[in-house]
Amino acid sequence: MKNLKVKLISFLMLTFVMFSCGSDEPIAITPPLNEVLENLNNGIMEGKLSEDYTLDPTIQYSLRGAFIIENNGILTIPAGTMITADSGGTEVYIAVLQGGEININGNAGNPVVMSSATGSPGDWGGLTLCGNASTTAGVDASAEVGGFIYGGTDDVDSSGIIRYLQIVGTGAQINPESQYNGISFYGVGSGTLVDHVAIINGSDDGVEFFGGTVAVSNLYLENNDDDSIDWTEGWNGSVTNAYISHTIAGFSTAFEGDKDNANPTFTNITAVSYVGGTALQFKKESGATISGLRLVGYDVDLDMKDNGALSNVQIEGATADATLYAGETNKYLLNSGKNSTPVELNKWSWIDDSF
Repeated sequence: MKNLKVKLISFLMLTFVMFSCGSDEPIAITPPLNEVLENLNNGIMEGKLSEDYTLDPTIQYSLRGAFIIENNGILTIPAGTMITADSGGTEVYIAVLQGGEININGNAGNPVVMSSATGSPGDWGGLTLCGNASTTAGVDASAEVGGFIYGGTDDVDSSGIIRYLQIVGTGAQINPESQYNGISFYGVGSGTLVDHVAIINGSDDGVEFFGGTVAVSNLYLENNDDDSIDWTEGWNGSVTNAYISHTIAGFSTAFEGDKDNANPTFTNITAVSYVGGTALQFKKESGATISGLRLVGYDVDLDMKDNGALSNVQIEGATADATLYAGETNKYLLNSGKNSTPVELNKWSWIDDSF
């Protein structure tokens, strides 16, 4: 009986407080934040975001696991924000799913930086975008990253905005045959704006396009172990103004196109190697239209790996003018079209080179 009286008194006191302070309306009780939002408020990125959230550039964020922006979720990242993959490893990455958006609003004075603590190759998983644009893999294809769904029929789909972003130290191992890229574009549409991006020290590709129509401008790629720019599944977007640099031996290529030829466009591309290697590689019937190309220091200019037609590669408005190297059946020296005016490095003077 005593406990019942105590409970009744407590209930009456709570009721009095809720209806006090001169108002007939009950006082609203704010529900607690979910764990993902609470963590974000404390500078920790992990879990699934399904609402709008804007990061605080005065906080250095710690990426401690997979951070996934779901359908209807919007993550806004202001200029100057720093995100560090402190935990590292295969399960540490940022992904934007179909219907989600990421808006990275860096600028030349204050870029957004995503890196591991040391910036070493293979430390973490990088950034993945999954859109609704067309891909030869079909509608609702499954990505090797997280098994996420991508691909549809909306070629002008938008996954958001990426401006002045630097990514360092990606390429964590997914399985024995695959690693993460700096940025993976899965069926990403042309409504997505991507401008001024630097990807440095990756264990796999700098960027890879799996179908889609997205265009990228002002792209800097340094010491990515596999391909600097890779595409497959009928990507037919474009890259304008890119500088590719190799100072570590053993990389795969500057360009690698694979499978169907949807004829992506490349304009003003400078690729420089200090360690030889292969510049341009096209598998199966892949190809591209290229202008403003400058190649310096590669052992092989052009590799038609599966003996696809040279006419698939259009350079300066004509089929690639190329001669087989002695003793080779598919590796070519470009006789012309590789000595254009170089893209100026000062386009990327905003890069933080402290890694």
